[in-house]
Amino acid sequence: MARSPAFRVPPALPYGTQVQIFSRFREANPAPVTELEFVNAFTLLVAVALSAQATDVGVNKATKNLFRMVSTPQQMLDLGIEALTEEIKTIGLFRQKAKNVIALSKRLVDEYGGEVPQSRAALMSLPGVGRKTANVVLNSVFNFPAQAVDTHIFRVGNRTRLAPGRDVDQVERAIEDNVPVEFQQNAHHWLILHGRYVCQARRPRCKICPIEDLCPYEEKTE
Repeated sequence: MARSPAFRVPPALPYGTQVQIFSRFREANPAPVTELEFVNAFTLLVAVALSAQATDVGVNKATKNLFRMVSTPQQMLDLGIEALTEEIKTIGLFRQKAKNVIALSKRLVDEYGGEVPQSRAALMSLPGVGRKTANVVLNSVFNFPAQAVDTHIFRVGNRTRLAPGRDVDQVERAIEDNVPVEFQQNAHHWLILHGRYVCQARRPRCKICPIEDLCPYEEKTE
């Protein structure tokens, strides 16, 4: 998720246009949430860690039974790596992900009393947890307006110029800098869903797009 060094980052859409666009997103979906299924902060942390190079649908299928058995780091350790590996074997890179989940569970038990920390730095210190995963947890569980930039947000941010940037870090900063404060909490959910179901990679569905008249994307499709 990075542009060529020669790519010139265009300016973000003006404030008034941002307000119009996010107002439409909010009207259509006032309370967007992650499509990953979870029961608490720990299970969301695990689900997001498992979602790397996998779909939310695939992760939800794999964790449906797992989260019936496990909802705390200690329960994950008691389950053990062999049983965990068997539960998530339908997900890509499942062996390494199982190792990471066991390792992060041990760290949570040993250093955080079995609780998920409410700090990005602490979350990112856990095995298999990057900035995107940390931001999802901070946003969806702790109600911090963190922006978890994935391929969908990177694409939508640049196509619409809501949050243009050469890489995910620039797009994250562009959301924080340009999206009006009242929309910050839900911004990344709206952008992910828009990219997943409307502004798709190969064939954006511009004909049904609620912001088509405000979007500067030149390669619009029918």
